[in-house]
Amino acid sequence: MLGALPLPIDPNVLVGFATSDDAAIYRLTDEIALALTVDVFTPVVDDPYAFGAIAAANALSDVYAMGAKPIAMLSFVGFPRGKLPWDVLQQMLLGGAEKAREAGVDVVGGHTVDDPEPKCGYTVIGLVHPEQAITNAGGEPGDQLVLTKPIGSGILTTAIKRELLDADAVAQVVDVMAELNRAAAEAVVEVGVHACTDVSGFGLLGHLREMAAASGLVARVNAGSVPIMPGVLGLIEEDVVPGGTRSNEGYLAQFTQFDDAVDSTIRLALVDAQTSGGLLIAVPPERSEALIAALHGRGVRVAASIGRLEAGTAGMIVVEP
Repeated sequence: MLGALPLPIDPNVLVGFATSDDAAIYRLTDEIALALTVDVFTPVVDDPYAFGAIAAANALSDVYAMGAKPIAMLSFVGFPRGKLPWDVLQQMLLGGAEKAREAGVDVVGGHTVDDPEPKCGYTVIGLVHPEQAITNAGGEPGDQLVLTKPIGSGILTTAIKRELLDADAVAQVVDVMAELNRAAAEAVVEVGVHACTDVSGFGLLGHLREMAAASGLVARVNAGSVPIMPGVLGLIEEDVVPGGTRSNEGYLAQFTQFDDAVDSTIRLALVDAQTSGGLLIAVPPERSEALIAALHGRGVRVAASIGRLEAGTAGMIVVEP
């Protein structure tokens, strides 16, 4: 669909939508560029405060993935006027504002529309040196792939909607989705990596496919090394699977070669549509241990080495047990 749109012609647009990257990069001077992104979605949890916080964390991740520092945010909310109490709207906005403040950023304005279904999202503006922006297109053969959050939030939020999770399980997935990728991004910038993206609606393999295609490489994934949140595989066995995950599965089939030993439930988990997932990082092999140490040193709970990039047909993925 985006192929029908004209590509940017402004030479200051350093990163546009051509490589499906996380944010646009626009050069202001030889030393300053803007990172620009916007992300909006419908509720993934019942608690409006948590929903707002997750929406803010999710949008911030796009700027973090580019190696940029967020400086300001704008909110967007769709709200069914007269159908829900006004304090629900207030809690959504408060959750987002306080999550932004945790990131060291202010929400400086926004827009609200009357909408039959609640929606919440944010525009994030960040700063980065034009020559230091990290894109999804810089991967090189031999790069190790490191993931900073467990996957499975799409399965678990679907279970929440079906009232299949207890309070502790709900709190656990909310905690993962609301966690900022700020510390992970700081480690990425400190160590120096070749490519980075955040894992969201296209699932782990979908965003890895974008990285591999943009970098002109093949990705090889060790399925057993991918962290998966508790309860996810059991829910998949019970067919608790969102439509977005099924769509990802269908689309990615043409690009993915699964080893026969990779279980069907794990295959679905790898394409599960995530909300506010972790960073997926391509790091030179000689720096991979330093990156994992830097992630843990900053309190990032997950720093899993899950595979590597190799020379081969651009955008293809091989998944091994």
